[in-house]
Amino acid sequence: MNKGFFITVEGGEGAGKTTAIASILAEIREQGLEPIATREPGGIAIAEQIRAIVLDNRHTAMDSRTEALLYAAARRQHLSEKVIPALESGRVVVCDRFIDSSLAYQGYARGLGMDEVFAINKFAIEGWMPDLTLYLDVSPEVGLARIRSDRNRELNRLDLEALQFHQKVRDGYEEVLRRYSERVQRIDAEQAPDKVASQIRRIVNQWLRGRV
Repeated sequence: MNKGFFITVEGGEGAGKTTAIASILAEIREQGLEPIATREPGGIAIAEQIRAIVLDNRHTAMDSRTEALLYAAARRQHLSEKVIPALESGRVVVCDRFIDSSLAYQGYARGLGMDEVFAINKFAIEGWMPDLTLYLDVSPEVGLARIRSDRNRELNRLDLEALQFHQKVRDGYEEVLRRYSERVQRIDAEQAPDKVASQIRRIVNQWLRGRV
């Protein structure tokens, strides 16, 4: 394998991405590969500092365009410092969120326009797009209820948005799915956890088959 594979996991707040990534990593390892798990915004020191700024629940005055630019800046540094080197060395990178989050959250839910937000990110990513994206679909009501019941999770700025905003995020992901149906696969994240894990592992297994 000369070039690695780039797998991303997407979904609204409380969709269960952390658990889903554990299932993906387990399946990849069963295929004899050693994946790298990372996240956005974050994954490396500079991007983690940007994450702290953009998700700080005290920063309610943040302008939507500023938010979009900060995410794109964190994405660029993360790509150049961690993701691209790993892919070029033949590794499998599994990332919690990528460009689709910006399209759904800032492009659609914030009303900046998905094409406009993609243009910002096109400059940042230089053509590096996911090979496979798993979209964990969950209703905002269910996702937010999960967050509130998790006492170990600190509420970030996005968690505190109104229900209407989170519904727009879900609608934005529907548009992402329509635009990129060749790489995005939807998973019903309201199923029992074992069923979600089973579906994820089946999709990853089938996708990797013949590629490694």
